[in-house]
Amino acid sequence: MPSLLKLSAAIDAFSRLFGKAAEYMVLFCCLISAGNAISRYLFSYSSNALLEIQWYLFAFVVLMGASYTLQRNEHVRVDLIYGNVSDRIRMWIDALGLALFLIPACIYLAWICWPFFELSWHQGEMSQNAGGLIRWPVKLVLVAGFVLLALQGLSELIKRVAGLTGRLAVDTSYEKPLQ
Repeated sequence: MPSLLKLSAAIDAFSRLFGKAAEYMVLFCCLISAGNAISRYLFSYSSNALLEIQWYLFAFVVLMGASYTLQRNEHVRVDLIYGNVSDRIRMWIDALGLALFLIPACIYLAWICWPFFELSWHQGEMSQNAGGLIRWPVKLVLVAGFVLLALQGLSELIKRVAGLTGRLAVDTSYEKPLQ
């Protein structure tokens, strides 16, 4: 178990790195969006590349930030019973959900996204818009995002098993949405 917890800590650090990068990408996306709007309305100039880079950055934010969100236990849940059960039952719910749903789904999604990236890479696929960007980087973000989320799911599963066996204190606190 100690070596698995070290692996979990390494995955957590990796997810945290990409999560922090995703936070900055939100800022970059806003700056690019504002700059594009200003140039369009003040100078009657617009760029498809600037519009597409916003789309790429948003994809990065969502897909690479998902693992960090999972690590921080801030994913949206369908809360039918989770908020009303003990910490131990929450750890069981998390462990089963991670092992049976999240990890297999992420592996499958990464696997089915890989051919789209690979084809785009080999063809040198470009946007059909004038002045658009190459497409393979955003398709690689799809694969990488699902792989990173699967890895973080593994890290969380390791922590839940360690929590269930009494080797680690796991915070399963959950705050129901206010809406």
